[in-house]
Amino acid sequence: MHQLRYLQGYPDSLLAQTQRLLQQQKLAKTLRGRYPQTHQIKSPKALYDFTLEIKNQFMRKSAPLSKVIYDDKIKAVEHALGLHSQISRLHGGKLKAKNEIRIASIFKNAPEDFLRMIVVHELAHFKEKEHNKAFYKLCLHMEPDYYQLEFDMRLYLTCLEIEGNIY
Repeated sequence: MHQLRYLQGYPDSLLAQTQRLLQQQKLAKTLRGRYPQTHQIKSPKALYDFTLEIKNQFMRKSAPLSKVIYDDKIKAVEHALGLHSQISRLHGGKLKAKNEIRIASIFKNAPEDFLRMIVVHELAHFKEKEHNKAFYKLCLHMEPDYYQLEFDMRLYLTCLEIEGNIY
């Protein structure tokens, strides 16, 4: 029986179903069936453009986006899937804030839906700092399948950890 550390807090029925798929070696096949290919957003410029498009569609009036990169230093379990930061700098007597998003490099070779879910999550933090009701409402506004994608992304991480690369 495998430890399902990415799925902590989910109902026992989902954990048991995941265990069955792992024992039958069908989790990777199931995920590939739902998400048949990985995205082609590999460069920092492409990632920035992808993120900016989502931001402009749903959060046009929020603070500008300064930087979006894949970060090799982010470990999915120890830290998070992505990080958002607001860096304040003093320029000529004015305080300027820069909004940055860093996404774990493990998602360079993931399905685009998972990347979108992470970007939506980090963009929502620009308006809502805490994981509260308003935060998740904003996530659902930007990505109606947010909860399902989050769960499937956690299955993907579990599969990577146990079975290795699935694509």
